[in-house]
Amino acid sequence: MNAFKNILNDYKFYLKLERNLSDNTVMAYLDDISKLVDFLEEKNKTSNLKNIDSKDLHEFLVYISQKGLNEKSQARIISGLKSFFKYLIVEELIEENPTELIDAPKLSRKLPDVLSIEEIELIIKSIDVSTSLGHRNRAILEVLYGCGLRVSECAELKISNIFADEEFIKVIGKGNKQRLVPIGKVALNEINNYFKSFRNHITPKKGNNDYLFLNRRGSKLSRVMIFNIVKEACALAGIEKNISPHTFRHSFATHLIEGGADLRAVQEMLGHESISTTEIYTHIDREYLREAIISFHPRS
Repeated sequence: MNAFKNILNDYKFYLKLERNLSDNTVMAYLDDISKLVDFLEEKNKTSNLKNIDSKDLHEFLVYISQKGLNEKSQARIISGLKSFFKYLIVEELIEENPTELIDAPKLSRKLPDVLSIEEIELIIKSIDVSTSLGHRNRAILEVLYGCGLRVSECAELKISNIFADEEFIKVIGKGNKQRLVPIGKVALNEINNYFKSFRNHITPKKGNNDYLFLNRRGSKLSRVMIFNIVKEACALAGIEKNISPHTFRHSFATHLIEGGADLRAVQEMLGHESISTTEIYTHIDREYLREAIISFHPRS
């Protein structure tokens, strides 16, 4: 077992240093492998990695399925196991990969809720800019929609990472990965209004000087605060869809692709590792599709 623990420890460093995964992702990978280890311990197989075969893994997958894990969780565990055994092959700790013949369950992809351009306008215009925080809240929504940021990326956005003249921002995404994202004049203008009306008139708390979006006490905003700002604006606009900050990211991607943007460019802007993640945004509403067929198909 000590040898196995050493391998897991080395694998942990590999995930963090070579694959540059976030702490949460690394912990999830290790937790899933721990489930396998616990299962194999009962079969007295963890003493020798070379004894683990696809039959063991199939039995393990039946075991976790019987535990009530849904298909999404099962697929994640299988992905983690494939990564682990691929690592063992590279390190020459095993000669054959027992996960090669194991397939993850097919997942039905639920399309994310998307706001129309008109709904986006309604939500942003619903914010009262005569209040001290109005321009801040508007700027947040413009950045979420105009740059397609995750809520955590918006909360962590720093003034030093805004390049207004070049119209780009530097975003620190998942796994501490950096990317450059274009920012439009509308969002930059709202950020400027926010500085004039609020940001320049408060004293940031120690360590918060460089964060763009602050609360009245001078601390950076939490993800929950941004979530509440979005919810309140949607209620004021009379939008009854189930909206979160992520909905603005979905809408950013969908509107770009419907407008003809290159899928790879959208992938870069969203910070997706895999193009397949970006492909969920290639959905187009039926009316848009119908009009395209009527306009361009030779049999129409």
